[in-house]
Amino acid sequence: MAKITLSVIKADVGGFVGHSSVHQKLKDRAKEYLDDKKDILTDYNVLSVGDDIELIMTHRKGVNNSEIHQLAWDTFKSCTEVAKELKLYGAGQDLLEDAFSGNIRGLGPGVAEMEFEERKSEPVIIYMADKTEPGAWNFPLYKAFADPFNTIGLVLDPKMHDGFKFEILDLREHKTIHLSSPEDIYDILLLIGSPGRYCVKSVSSKKGELVSVSSTQTMNYIAGRYIGKDDPVMMIRTQNGFPAVGEALEPFANPHIVAGWMRGCHNAPLIPVAIDQARPTRFDGPPRVVAAGYQICDGKLEGPQDMFADMAFDNARKKGLDIADTLRQLGPFEPHRLPLEDLEYTTLPLVLKKLENKFISE
Repeated sequence: MAKITLSVIKADVGGFVGHSSVHQKLKDRAKEYLDDKKDILTDYNVLSVGDDIELIMTHRKGVNNSEIHQLAWDTFKSCTEVAKELKLYGAGQDLLEDAFSGNIRGLGPGVAEMEFEERKSEPVIIYMADKTEPGAWNFPLYKAFADPFNTIGLVLDPKMHDGFKFEILDLREHKTIHLSSPEDIYDILLLIGSPGRYCVKSVSSKKGELVSVSSTQTMNYIAGRYIGKDDPVMMIRTQNGFPAVGEALEPFANPHIVAGWMRGCHNAPLIPVAIDQARPTRFDGPPRVVAAGYQICDGKLEGPQDMFADMAFDNARKKGLDIADTLRQLGPFEPHRLPLEDLEYTTLPLVLKKLENKFISE
């Protein structure tokens, strides 16, 4: 069977209202634009999470294809025109260049792509987060692929018993390292336990089958200044030698702490929500994650199934809100506010510069 490529490309091209959501007219424009170009796509779906438009596309052109990336770029540019007409906040903010240059990576939008041969049954979960950064996926990916207390298949399923390989990216040095679980588990934790510096880029089986891919674009490093949070996306192929659907969702049953929230300057819980609850308004948050489940059938996207629209995650939501309440009481104090070294790309340096001449040596 010919390989299928699943491409998820997202961007914030204008918030409605503030940074809380995407105006329906932008999503309508995106659908119209993709529908006009459906000859190069097998299928597509347009979703939104917070103020990000999410283009979910299947095609036969492979990853990093310039035609697909051009299509996504042009779609976002067209949506930006609508955002400007509506005077939406931050219209076009994720589009850091004026023109497309062959590959959308490095131009602002987040990208996660995976090419694979479709199995007899191909269930995929696409996770989309708002108000946080790529390292937010480190903890759930470790739990899903390396922790038998989360994923019993690592113990019981002979197809999973050998473990998985992690590709980890150094966000600052732009270098990757490949480590295997369970053999290198302590080294994996050493790195991904610092999600602001290292993030999991992909996970593969020991046979080399790609199972999970994450977006790793960091707006601050690309632009050299604070633009907005990266709002990452991630996909996991599930079942039949890979984590079961329930094992891939289970890490989000306990909200973990991520960087982001208001102005990208705070630690906060990542709360799993239904798609219609992905409108972060309190202090521009707290950070949200949604899970869209698809059954891929001959390249077609059957779905989405809203995987977190389940009462089983109600306690996670309650716990996340309680954590948010506790952190908010700290206001501008750490550990709610990020440490100074993590704020170098925000507006903080501009404030500190005003104080330079007021310091007195002792």
